Amino acid sequence: MPAYALRVLRQNPEDPARAEPYWVEETVELDAHRSVLDALIEIKQRDGTLAVRYSCRAAICGSCGVRVNGRPDLACHRQLGVAQQRSGKGPIVVEPMGNMPVIKDLVVDMDSVHWAKIKRVQPWLIAREPVPEREYVVAHEAMVDTTQTQACIQCGACVSNCLSMEVDPLFVGPAGLAKAFRFVVDPRDSHAFERLEDLAQDPHGMYECTHCFECIEACPKGVQPMNQIMRLRRAANADHQIVDRNNGHRHEAAFVDNVRRNGLLNEADLMAGSYGGRLHPRFLPQVIQSLPLLLTGVRRRKIGREAIGHRHRKRFKELRRIFDTLSARPERVELNLYVTGYEDEPGAQGSTSAGTAADAAATATGPNPRRSAPKR
Repeated sequence: MPAYALRVLRQNPEDPARAEPYWVEETVELDAHRSVLDALIEIKQRDGTLAVRYSCRAAICGSCGVRVNGRPDLACHRQLGVAQQRSGKGPIVVEPMGNMPVIKDLVVDMDSVHWAKIKRVQPWLIAREPVPEREYVVAHEAMVDTTQTQACIQCGACVSNCLSMEVDPLFVGPAGLAKAFRFVVDPRDSHAFERLEDLAQDPHGMYECTHCFECIEACPKGVQPMNQIMRLRRAANADHQIVDRNNGHRHEAAFVDNVRRNGLLNEADLMAGSYGGRLHPRFLPQVIQSLPLLLTGVRRRKIGREAIGHRHRKRFKELRRIFDTLSARPERVELNLYVTGYEDEPGAQGSTSAGTAADAAATATGPNPRRSAPKR
């Protein structure tokens, strides 16, 4: 039976002698298919002071979220053999999740961060009137968009790795915004506009996301929170024309117009376009406020020659044609990785879960993968 070395970060804020984080290395002998959680439980049997949260041990409850080798993971889902491969010749490193206060060892305070942000978005249905006497009858196709976010098990992995939350702890965060999207697209909910207006106007709302993809990489259930945040923005902009105080609506419009005109993003003109033009009263104060950030970008070579912009002449006409074709469509087309249908029906897509969502998206046919396959 192979032996695995685990390097566990421990901390007990209530004990002055153990308040600062410190590392403890333990060795366990378990089969390669056993989980990191199994190893932690064996260590806990030797040392009952080790604190680790878990419940179902089947990757369903989300309780055992930790960082394994620097990445958020479910301890019960990560096999020791795989974790060892990723750590190389060194020990398997296990730490508490990030962006949340540590209660003790591997247990973090999810109430003060994760659950507080879930409550922030009113995670319940606000029913349309009149409320039916027995039940809502909703078409199956209308609920497809809610399926992906319903797969969330509230493990907090996306919160743990959110870079925007590191910079702005008040940011609603990926889990909360994905939950908000779940109700915005629910046809039974009556407050879609109010929800979007709230999150668009909030300086810590949907426009704080920086598209870093960390939440997509972290999520063990394929919820892809960043995609749901982008769809919230599209709903606020395209469906409801919500002009927000964060300039998100104007920035998106300027971004699209910029690429359409230039064939390639001209970053030198983007800020001016986002604030109404170089002569607009909002533009100059924003430039002055952004100077430290711009200078930092130049110094670190994040901003260079490409910021000047140039026309992508080689395929400029084709790009303009694509823009014109898309803008002429009467209905916005969005890709939802959950598609429905019957597996035994030729050409139809079978129902899929988070584990096979990418495969379904790759084979989805027709103009709008959101729609279910024809029924018999």
